[in-house]
Amino acid sequence: MREQGDIAVLPIPLKAPWSQELGQEDGMLATRAVSRRGFLKGAAVAAGAPFLVRASALGAERAAPSDRITMGFIGIGMQARGHLGGMLGRPDVQVLAVCDCDRFRREEAAKRVNERYGAKGDGACGCYNDFRELVDRRDIDAVLIATPDHWHAIQVIRCAEGGKDVYCEKPLSLTVRDARAMARAIRRYGRVFQTGSQQRSGREFRFACEMVRSGRIGKVQRVIVNVGGPSRDCDLPAQPVPDGLDWDLWLGPAPWRPYHSTICPGNPYNHFPHWRSFRDYSGGGMTDWGAHHFDIAQWGLGMDESGPVEVIPPDGKEFKQLTYRYANGVVMTHGGGGRMGVNFYGTEGAVFVDRGRLETEPKTLKDTPTAPGEVHLYNSPGHHEDWLRCIRTRQKPICDIEVGVRTITVCHLGNIAYWLRRPLKWDPAKEELVGDPEAARWLDRARREPWTL
Repeated sequence: MREQGDIAVLPIPLKAPWSQELGQEDGMLATRAVSRRGFLKGAAVAAGAPFLVRASALGAERAAPSDRITMGFIGIGMQARGHLGGMLGRPDVQVLAVCDCDRFRREEAAKRVNERYGAKGDGACGCYNDFRELVDRRDIDAVLIATPDHWHAIQVIRCAEGGKDVYCEKPLSLTVRDARAMARAIRRYGRVFQTGSQQRSGREFRFACEMVRSGRIGKVQRVIVNVGGPSRDCDLPAQPVPDGLDWDLWLGPAPWRPYHSTICPGNPYNHFPHWRSFRDYSGGGMTDWGAHHFDIAQWGLGMDESGPVEVIPPDGKEFKQLTYRYANGVVMTHGGGGRMGVNFYGTEGAVFVDRGRLETEPKTLKDTPTAPGEVHLYNSPGHHEDWLRCIRTRQKPICDIEVGVRTITVCHLGNIAYWLRRPLKWDPAKEELVGDPEAARWLDRARREPWTL
């Protein structure tokens, strides 16, 4: 290893009822101190090329842990600030850069990072308006993305191409095709990806799904998922763009429209942002809380690599709620009774689960832990911890990209059925809508130049 300023140069060997809003890694490196980072970056560096990282991150200038994961944040809104606090409290993570198209948010976040680390001058946190500058940094191992849904696919794919492991907030994508494109990129570049549907890392949700999949309620017949409804077109009037906000960049691939504070409030926040309500940026409550609760329904049904075969919107007659049918006969509805969260009904009982709540019928059903002969699901140590652990081991985390794709597809199909007000037939193996070219157009969206996949 030789050092050039603060850069260490390491040779890499050549490798051979939605109307009711219910809630919203092969060569061995010379020293142990750098073997982890070589492992993380090996798949992303061209064979035989030199590999550059900060010498300080390798412990050459200070006693930093050899397994420290360097991280960047894209999007520093309300959700990301919680993530940032969690990462700043970890000794095995170092945040190197933040990015947001709002100057106030990115500068506030960078200040917070610098105060936590006592960093200044050349060692200060990078602060970017354009996410591409952050992704192009070769000293960053992983990126946490918490931008609006319409940006996820472009940013995730760019991160994968840049050799970054990714944690991306839910909902995974704006469209079905976006989600599959993200999965292809993650697999092609061998990245570790965690979808932000963190309920899978909660004990009550895992135990609920273990009970269902172990047959404690008999054969599953029906599932009720209670979340909000679909998004809508935006007809808000124009307002002046706040100082420091790059509105054109906030819109990115979405159609251009004038600024309005309802979509992206000024800073400091004077109200909760409501971009999720509008179709150009999100799928509403169906994809917001749906990315949590439909995800648990899919997990409980063992459908992480599949999905429904038919989606029927409410017609006021036979179908009172949006209804999904699976090939095995299970029917799942959007609303229509039950408790908040996810309700599983079987021939011999029921399981009801939400955050902080797990109930069963009969009541004693939940009193016995999952037995050795029953189904034991992935036991996550925590959503962040699971992702970071998998970055080191190169295993798939609990909410791997494929999980995210299948869950968000359920949500998007429901929205399409609502918007078009007609039944849809879905082939989960081919990921195609059958016999309905008009509906199939909703599987993807046009993107504003130059933001293409």
